[in-house]
Amino acid sequence: MRLSEPDRFQDGNLALLEPFRSAAEYWTDAFQRTVLFLDVLRQRGNQYKEHLAKTAPHVLDYPVEVVIDGRELARPVNYALARVVPPPEVTIDLRRRPFVIVDPRAGHGPGIGGFKADSEIGFALAAGHPCYFVGFLPQPMPGQTIEDIARAEAIFLEKVIALHPQADGKPCVIGNCQAGWAVMMLAAIRPELFGPVIIAGSPLSYWAGVRGKNPMRYSGGLLGGSWLTAFASDIGNGTFDGAWLVQNFENQNPANTLWTKQYNLYSKIDTEAERYLGFERWWGGHVDLNAEEIQFIVDELFVGNKLAAGQVQTSDGRQIDLRNIQSPIVVLCSKGDNITPPQQALGWILDLYDSVEEIRSYGQTIVYTVHETIGHLGIFVSSGVARKEHGEFSSNIDLIDTLPPGLYEAIFEEVTEQTPNRDLEIGNWVMRCEARTLDDIWAMGANDAEDDRRFATAARVSEINLACYRAFVQPTARALANPTLAEWMRRLHPLRLQYALLSDSNPAMAPIKAMAEQIKDQRRPAAADNPFVAMQQQFSAQIVAALETWRQSSEAAAERIFLNLFGSPALQAAVGIDPTGTQAMRKSARSPLHRQLLEKRLSELRARIPIGGAREAVVRALLYVGMPRNAIDERGFETARRVREAHGDVPLAEFKALIREQFSILLLDEEAALAAIPEMLPRAPEIRDAALRLIRQILSASGDLSAEDSARLETITHLLNPDGRERAKARSAQRTKARDWAKAS
Repeated sequence: MRLSEPDRFQDGNLALLEPFRSAAEYWTDAFQRTVLFLDVLRQRGNQYKEHLAKTAPHVLDYPVEVVIDGRELARPVNYALARVVPPPEVTIDLRRRPFVIVDPRAGHGPGIGGFKADSEIGFALAAGHPCYFVGFLPQPMPGQTIEDIARAEAIFLEKVIALHPQADGKPCVIGNCQAGWAVMMLAAIRPELFGPVIIAGSPLSYWAGVRGKNPMRYSGGLLGGSWLTAFASDIGNGTFDGAWLVQNFENQNPANTLWTKQYNLYSKIDTEAERYLGFERWWGGHVDLNAEEIQFIVDELFVGNKLAAGQVQTSDGRQIDLRNIQSPIVVLCSKGDNITPPQQALGWILDLYDSVEEIRSYGQTIVYTVHETIGHLGIFVSSGVARKEHGEFSSNIDLIDTLPPGLYEAIFEEVTEQTPNRDLEIGNWVMRCEARTLDDIWAMGANDAEDDRRFATAARVSEINLACYRAFVQPTARALANPTLAEWMRRLHPLRLQYALLSDSNPAMAPIKAMAEQIKDQRRPAAADNPFVAMQQQFSAQIVAALETWRQSSEAAAERIFLNLFGSPALQAAVGIDPTGTQAMRKSARSPLHRQLLEKRLSELRARIPIGGAREAVVRALLYVGMPRNAIDERGFETARRVREAHGDVPLAEFKALIREQFSILLLDEEAALAAIPEMLPRAPEIRDAALRLIRQILSASGDLSAEDSARLETITHLLNPDGRERAKARSAQRTKARDWAKAS
C-alpha cells in the first residue's frame, strides 16, 4: 500500500519525535521512582527508630511466650528462652522432639530464624515439632561472659527437656552463624542435653580457606590483631558496638553495599518495598556486646583459632573438645558464602580426625551439605534454602539421629513423576545421606603447614600488640571514656546515622511523604522496552563491575601483604614460631583415655556378636545387605518407621542404639556377625520369610535392588535356609577376603 505525501510526512515526524517521547516517559518515571525511593528510606528510618524503642525488639513472624528470662538467673544474661506459638492451622505432635533455634548475636538483633513462614521455625512447626527460640536483648547484662551465656543456654535446654518428657528424642538445636560455634561448645561440655545439632553458616575453623577467595580471614592479622577490639570496647565504656560487626559484613561486598541493594529497590520500586523493609528491620537492629564477650570471641576464635584445636578452656579448667559431642552434627554451608566458606565450616573435621574410622571410634555422626551459590545471609533468610535444606532436615531429623557413626553428605533430589515410591517422601525433595571420607573435605581446599605458620604468627603478633596496648594505652583510653561519649559514638556510627538522617526526625524529609502519596495515584512507569531504561541498566552494570574490580584488586593486595608479612622467617622466629617446621600445627591432641575406652568398647561388642533376638538379626542383616550403597535414603527410613509403628513403635532412642550397635558389630567382624544371624532368629519358616520380605521392602523403597544388593540378600537367604548355610558362609568369607585384598592394594 502506497502512502500519500501528507501521510509519509506525518509518519516521518512521528519517528523524529519518538526519542523525545521516550525521554519524557523515562524522566517522568525516574522522578517518580526517586521520590518513592526516598519515601521507602524514610519509612526505613522510622521503622528503625520504632524497632529500637521496643524493650525486646525482634523480627519473628510468630508470637512467643517467654519461658525463662535470663536476666533472672543466678548469673544474669540478656538471653531468654521463648516458646513459639504455632499458627492455628498447624498441628503439633508432642511426641516429636522439640526444636530449639538459637539466633546469632553478631551485631544484629534476634529473629532471623523465623521472620517468615518459609524459615527454620516455619518448617520445624510444619513438620509437627514443638519449637522454642533463644533470643537476646540489645544490651548485655553487666559483666556477662560467653561462659555465662553457655550456662544459661544449658538451663534453657534442661527446661525444654523437662517440658517434653514424652518426646521421642532430645531437642534438635539449630545454631545460626555465630550461634553455631556457641552451640557446639555447649554440646561438647553438656552432650547429654542435645539431640541432633544443626549449624548453619557457622565458622569453626577460622584460619581455613582458599587463596584468592576468602579474604576475611586475613583481616585480624592485617589490623594488628585484637588490640583494636579492646580499644573500641574501652572507648565504648566497656561495651562493644555491634554495628562494627555489621560493618565488617558490609565491607565484604562493596558492590552490593554501595550500589546494588539500593539500585534493586529503586529499579523495582513498585514491587520491592515490602521485602526491602522487612529485611532492613533486621539488618538495622544493631545490638551490643560486653568487652569481655567480644574479646573472647576475637582472641580465642577469630584470631586464635583455638576451638577446633582443643585449646579453649572453661573457667574451671575443663578443655572444650568437640569430639565429646555425642549427637549427630549437621553442617549447612555454601560455596557462595564469603563470610563462612565451606573450608571454615568443615575444616574442624580435619583438625580433629585423621580418618572416618576415627570419627566412628568416637561414635560421632557428621552430615554436611554444600550449597553451590547462596550467600551467607541466604543460608538463613532464603525461602529456597528454607524449603529445601531446612525443610528436609526438619522432616528427616529422626533419620539423621539414627545414622550409624561416620561422615556423610546430604544430597537432595527433586521429586518428579519418575521418582520411585513418592508416597514415602514429604515435600518436593528426597534426601539421601551418602558416605564420604576426609578426602572429600580436603578436596574443597585447606591450608598447608606454611599457611598455618602464617596464621599462627599473626595470632602471636596479636597477643604482643594486645599486651602492649593494655600496658601503655588502655589506662588512658579508659580514663577518657564515659557513658555520654560512648552513647554519642554509637549514634554517630555511619550505619546508624544513615537510618536516623533519612527519617521523619529530619525536617528535610517532611515533604517526601506527601509527594509519594500523590505520585502513587499518578504513577506512570516507563515501558520495559524504553531505550533509556536499557541505558540505566547498562550504567548500573558498569558501576557494579567497577566496584567488583576494586574489591578483587584490594582483596588480592591484602592477601599478598598478609602472606608476605606473616610468612617472613624473620618475623616468625622473632615471635617464637619455628619457620622450618613441617607439620601442621592445628591438630588437636589425642587422649590416651579414649584409646583405653575404645578397646574396652570393642571387647564388649565382640562379646555381643551372638547376642540378640529377631529384631537384632533383622537390623544386622538389613545393614549388611545395604552396606555397598554407602547411602541411606529417606524413603527407606520412612518404610522402617512405619514397620516400627506397626510392631509396637520401638522408642527412637532404643532403635538408634540398636542400629549403631549392629553397624559396629558388622564393622568389627563381618563374618562372625553373619554367622550368628541364624541362631538369633526363630527357626519357624514363616518368621524367616517375613524377615526377608521386610529387608527387601525397606531396601527397595528407593528403587530396584542393584546386583550387589541382590547378591548380599541371597547370602542372607542362604544363611536363614539351613541347607544353604555352609555355602553362604563360604561366600561371605570369599567376599571378606576380596575386600581386604582391595584395601591392601
